[in-house]
Amino acid sequence: MNLTDDDIVVVSPDEGSIKRAIGHVKRLGGRLAIVDKRRASATETKQENIIGGPLDGRVALMFDDMISTAGSICGAARLVQEAGAREIHVAATHGILCGPALERIEEAPITSVVLTDSVPVEGDRKIPQIQILTVAPLLAEAIKRIHHDQSISAIFSNSV
Repeated sequence: MNLTDDDIVVVSPDEGSIKRAIGHVKRLGGRLAIVDKRRASATETKQENIIGGPLDGRVALMFDDMISTAGSICGAARLVQEAGAREIHVAATHGILCGPALERIEEAPITSVVLTDSVPVEGDRKIPQIQILTVAPLLAEAIKRIHHDQSISAIFSNSV
């Protein structure tokens, strides 16, 4: 599927992820939207508003550092769906996936979730929406560069 800038909206799932989302917009194109998340208690959040967009008929891409219980990302996905997104794709570095995370992801309007294998996701914890990418080549390259006294930051300067 070829997507144009008009098809893509990079969605920051909360205020803390805005810088990351802006970086993805610069690399991928598209528009920016931010989910306004309100903390009800230490363990409960509620997604209130979307700033930016628009999302109607577009593909939403959400990036986060980790998914723990999946409450925030799934709440954001529901809000994004209500705003009219036709697909919602999520990527996170670390898939902790504890407690009700898998059930929440299965019930949420999320098309796909891409995680790294920085935290193992065992076979019985995999669901159809989840795809795992390995970080092994990246770590191997970093170790090699350290061993040869080469720049590690150079690994990332050519990345998308």
